[in-house]
Amino acid sequence: MTLIVDSSMALAWCFEDEQTASVMTVLDRVTEGGAIVPQLWPYEVLNGLFVAERRRRLDRERRRLLAKSLQSLPIEIDEETVGQAWGPVTSIAEKFGLTSYDAAYLELAQRRKLPLASLDQDMCSAGQALGIALL
Repeated sequence: MTLIVDSSMALAWCFEDEQTASVMTVLDRVTEGGAIVPQLWPYEVLNGLFVAERRRRLDRERRRLLAKSLQSLPIEIDEETVGQAWGPVTSIAEKFGLTSYDAAYLELAQRRKLPLASLDQDMCSAGQALGIALL
């Protein structure tokens, strides 16, 4: 089964103190069945890793290894994300008071009719209201 995975979930895979059983189950699902992400996902994940490096949560070598590991996962980047920005993404962001980034994940999950794996509570609440399955 394919799913949508956001940057909060992907970054949790990178840090031992965030690797709960449910977080690691999502990683197993992605490894086995792949995932789909909006076009902004690589930028968000890389930014999270750079921030962690600046905060001395990891060093440069570890950041590079984690980035390479995430890049090697069977994750498809959705080519239609940008085309949804001015319409459905904006509507979702306005309706739920979300960032356009978060709304992009919800729009993708809704459009592809796939579950969303996120640790972001606001995004999960909006997803629930939209009838999106959550992991």
